[in-house]
Amino acid sequence: MTAPKPRLNPMASIMFGSRWLQLPLYLGLIAAQAVYVFQFWTELVHLVEAAFGNKEALDLLIHSVGYKADTDVPKLNETIIMLAVLGLIDVVMISNLLIMVIVGGYETFVSRLHLEGHPDQPEWLDHVNASVLKVKLATAIIGISSIHLLKTFINVQNLTEQTLMWQTLIHLAFLVSALAIAATDRLLSHHHTPKQH
Repeated sequence: MTAPKPRLNPMASIMFGSRWLQLPLYLGLIAAQAVYVFQFWTELVHLVEAAFGNKEALDLLIHSVGYKADTDVPKLNETIIMLAVLGLIDVVMISNLLIMVIVGGYETFVSRLHLEGHPDQPEWLDHVNASVLKVKLATAIIGISSIHLLKTFINVQNLTEQTLMWQTLIHLAFLVSALAIAATDRLLSHHHTPKQH
């Protein structure tokens, strides 16, 4: 026989039940994920059409990647393709970040998903908690920032020195923040680990 579940007093029930107020937030993030999927396919279609010589698609692609051509009639070149592909990778990485927040956040702060034994269960979900989620998010943000910085360096001739300096400094700030979060998490986990005799 299983032990009966302890009953919470009314105030505790209200406070504990308030976690469900986060559900609309996670549903909103799922909607944002759908917008990113649409954006990805729009950019990909423009890239494919530009590769087949569609001038209008090429103009849209050049405008979206922030490339400035030397001629009035630009052609699809390696730099434009690279910037477009990095833009697609950027969308995928942000989408991965959204999945981490949606699945990990819901599992940690709202309710269990009961995915044990499911063949598609993410490996990291086995040991997810607020600290692990924080470190994973910080790492994902550094990856996204790295893609943005790479796009900046590829398109360097079309940007000012001030823009380059600020983007590099912001990336370094993300890097230092992630290292600080990881170091703090490591210290706290060592602090809470019971000593072996």
